[in-house]
Amino acid sequence: MNRLMNKFSFMMAGMLSLLMFVSYTLADKKTSLSATKPNAQVVKPVVLREQYNFAGENVPIQNFDVRERLDRELLVNTYWHSNTVLCLKSMQRFFPIIENILKEYRIPVDFKYIPVIETSLRNETSPAGAKGIWQFMKPVAESYKLEINDEVDERYHLIKATNAACQHILRYKQRFGSWTLAAAAYNMGETGVARELETQGEKNYYDININDESSRYIFRLLALKEIGEHPDDYGFYIDPVDKYNTIRTHSVEVSSSIPNLGAWAHDHGTTYRMLKVLNPWLRSSSLTVNPKVKKSYYIDLPD
Repeated sequence: MNRLMNKFSFMMAGMLSLLMFVSYTLADKKTSLSATKPNAQVVKPVVLREQYNFAGENVPIQNFDVRERLDRELLVNTYWHSNTVLCLKSMQRFFPIIENILKEYRIPVDFKYIPVIETSLRNETSPAGAKGIWQFMKPVAESYKLEINDEVDERYHLIKATNAACQHILRYKQRFGSWTLAAAAYNMGETGVARELETQGEKNYYDININDESSRYIFRLLALKEIGEHPDDYGFYIDPVDKYNTIRTHSVEVSSSIPNLGAWAHDHGTTYRMLKVLNPWLRSSSLTVNPKVKKSYYIDLPD
C-alpha cells in the first residue's frame, strides 16, 4: 500500500512540475512577444453610423450592399495611414479656397472631397492624361476656357480649375437632378451614367451596377468626408501646427513676355523653385504674352 501511495505521489509531483513548466514557458513567450513588438497597433473594424448623407442626399445605409461598400472604403482609408494623414494635413491649405468657390456657385461643400479622392490634393497626371487636382482632360478643360499650351496649363491653376469644376458639376446636376449622380458623372462621364440608368431602368446611383472604379467613387467621397470631419474617431490626431497652412502671397500682373522666369523670380525677391511651387500652371521656364491678344497673367509671389 505504501508503495502504491509513494508511486501516486511521485506521479502527481511530476504532473504538477510539468504544468508549472508549461505555464512559465507560455508566460515567458508572452513577455518576449510584448518586448519585441511594443508598438504593435490594434487593428479593429470600423463602426459604421446609422445615417450618412452626401451633399444633403440620404445614403441608404440599411441596404447591406451599400453598407459593405462604404465599410470597405472606410477600412481602406482608415488604415492607409500615410496617404490619409497627408490628405488631412493638406485640407487646411486647400479647403478654404475651394469652399469659397463652391459657395459662390451654390454647390454643396461636400464636393471639396473630389480633389481629395482624385489626387490627394496634389497636382497629378493620370494615365489617361487628366491633370491637376480636379483631373481635367484637355478637351473638357478647354471647353471651360482653361488655357493649355507648352508654357501654360491652367488645369494646374487652383482657382481657375476649381471654377471650371464647379461649372462642370452644375451641368451634371442640371442633367440628372441629383448631386450624388452629378458626382458619379464627374468620374464616369455624363454619357456613361445616362446610359446605365436607362439600360438598367434605375434612377439613383446606389441601384446601378457599373464598373468598379465608378462603383466605389461615391463611397470613397463618403469615407474621406467621414474621416475628414471626425479624424479622432478613426485614430488620426493631428496637431494644428502640423497641418499645411495657407501660404501668404501677393499677385503681380504680367502683360508682357518673360524670357527667363528664373531671372524674373530673382528680380522679385524669390527663387525659380518657389515661383513654380506657388504657380504650378507655369509649365516652362518662360512665359510668352501675345501682343495681339490683350491678356494679363497674375503670378503669385510669397509675402
